[in-house]
Formats: sequence, structure tokens, C-alpha cells
Amino acid sequence: MHPFAQYIDNVPDFPKSGILFRDVSPLLRQKFSETIDAMSDLFTPDEWAQVDHLVGIESRGFIFASALAYKHGKGFVKVRKPGKLPNVCATIAYGLEYGSDELQMQKGDSGKVIICDDLIATGGSMKAAADLCEQVGYEVVGLACLVDLKALNDFEWHGMRVRSVIQYED
Repeated sequence: MHPFAQYIDNVPDFPKSGILFRDVSPLLRQKFSETIDAMSDLFTPDEWAQVDHLVGIESRGFIFASALAYKHGKGFVKVRKPGKLPNVCATIAYGLEYGSDELQMQKGDSGKVIICDDLIATGGSMKAAADLCEQVGYEVVGLACLVDLKALNDFEWHGMRVRSVIQYED
């Protein structure tokens, strides 16, 4: 297990009974720059050179995508829940570990993107975000999360796997 895992709180029965929530807040409080560096290291310098934008999935994905965009001099794009963006171009419904939701995007530029989120559980929001990016004009070249709950998914999108810093097998 990655040393950062010691800073992640396990919160049982949140947000619903039977869910074990992995709270990354303590890690971000104590090791923010190191966490962003570790996520940056998921991709090679050559891969970073090809990227135009970092896409963040609401809301914790904004943290990682915006910090990585700043670090690498790239643009930042938001994927949001309904009612939070003007001029919405595309909407996709998706399943969660504990329900369902929708994500929306504005019209994109052409360009290559890496999609970022804090955690992947079932892969529903990551798939929705990748599909949205494609619909609005972006080319998805990478998927990244801080935490991968591997026991809940075997996720891939168009043959692409999510790169992650911390993996939980149970």
C-alpha cells in the first residue's frame, strides 16, 4: 500500500449504510503538494507534452485537475452536476455505488485531455465524464484518480485504464 494511505480516513456507513467512504481530506491537509506531485508522476513528460486540458469531475476532481493544470501550464475544464453550468452542450446519466446521477459539460475545444477525480469506485462517473468529453469535442488521452477501489471495479474506457496513486484491493 502507498504510504499516503495512512492519511486517508475510512468512514463507515457514509453517505449511506453499507458504504465505506475513503476520505482524502486529511491527506490533502497534510501532504497536498506531495499528492499533486504523485498524481503528476502517473504520466510521463512526453505524455504531459501532448495534453491540452485537465478535466475535473465535480467536485473533488476539481482539486486535482486544477492543481495539475497549473503545474503543467494546461487549461482546466469542469464536468458538473445538473444546474451548475450555463450553456450546457451535453448531459449523461450514470450509476453510482449508491444510486444514480447526471453530469454535464459545456461545448469543448478540440484538444487532448486527461480526466481527473479523487476516487474511482464503480467507474460510473469516470465513464460518463469520458463519454461527455468525447461528445463535446475533446480527445481523452488519460484517466487519473488519487484512489482506486479495485475491489469494486475492473474499469476501462476504450481500452484505457485509470492510473491511480493508491489502490485498495478490499
